[in-house]
Amino acid sequence: MHALTPARLRDAYEEALKFDHPLTSHITTDQFSRSYPRTPEWVVGPFQRDDALTFRQASEWPDPADIGWRNGFVFNPSILNADGELHLFYRASPRKESMSSRIGHAVYTRSAGWIDDPANPVVISTFDNEGLSVEDPKVYRRHDGLYVMFYNGIWATDGADELTRYPSPGYPLDEVGCDIMVATSADLQSWTKHGLAVPYEISRGWAKGAVIPRSPRGDAVRVGGEYIMYLSEGCNGTMTVGRSTDLLTWEFRAEPYLDLTAWGGSLFEVATAVVRDDDSDIVLDFFYNDADGQFAAGQARYSRRDPFRQRELNKGGALAWGGFAEWDGALYFAQGWDAPEGSRELYFYRETDAHA
Repeated sequence: MHALTPARLRDAYEEALKFDHPLTSHITTDQFSRSYPRTPEWVVGPFQRDDALTFRQASEWPDPADIGWRNGFVFNPSILNADGELHLFYRASPRKESMSSRIGHAVYTRSAGWIDDPANPVVISTFDNEGLSVEDPKVYRRHDGLYVMFYNGIWATDGADELTRYPSPGYPLDEVGCDIMVATSADLQSWTKHGLAVPYEISRGWAKGAVIPRSPRGDAVRVGGEYIMYLSEGCNGTMTVGRSTDLLTWEFRAEPYLDLTAWGGSLFEVATAVVRDDDSDIVLDFFYNDADGQFAAGQARYSRRDPFRQRELNKGGALAWGGFAEWDGALYFAQGWDAPEGSRELYFYRETDAHA
């Protein structure tokens, strides 16, 4: 793996400025979350935009790498309600869905509205396997009050010894690898990095997901006395789950927890897992390729007594990558996909009552 240098960070930034993918660059939130064909009681959503909570990054951040980095787009956030404040952790990139990303933090109060953290960016590339980007935070509150963030570290695969030692024939990698990284905080402001959450003997150079059952309060929900994690990309093409007692140290095994055969589709990535209350089942919200080859969202229902065997499937979902949060008596998620390029806006979506 290449050493992290200012020159490599600068190269990644210059490539990001040119990024324009014909599919992901034009993806929108409403195409997934605004309406579902069916809305049984257990599903989460549909959702409608609530402009009262719109976030906008009003000013440029300092550039710790001193490479001329500027932000043009914010998206794929995690939101959490803590002590009556709404905390937003978001991916900031030069272009929509580009790399060379950093992670920011903002806080909403009813009296002051949104305040962007003056310490931003709160997570930047500092490890060699973060040379291309740090992305897509997922934040959980542990049972003892510690906050745990999982995020993606992106790195260039050319000449990487890791791929020689841990080849991935079942999930071939292209030019980049993706690691799930972990950091902790006692106050949601200062973060300590702990490195890899998923070792290379499991990830084989690519792992995505770090989806842990989470309550709308932001608490990681223990299942059978343990925390569980759904991985959904990479791992040599093998669907994989993890178990942990502390959210930091994990044991992984292969487990085919989601079957889309009945739909004729294939899974891209699990976005989030929600447990509404103490008596609720687990609902996975996921991104998939449908039978017509189109991007789509779905949800799957699991019992907490059997968290890896799906009970029901339903088409339609929010793709709330960082989870849902309760605010003003309703369930919300956030996303920036529909913002104009360069606006650095991010919108909030409130659950409707359309269940049947």
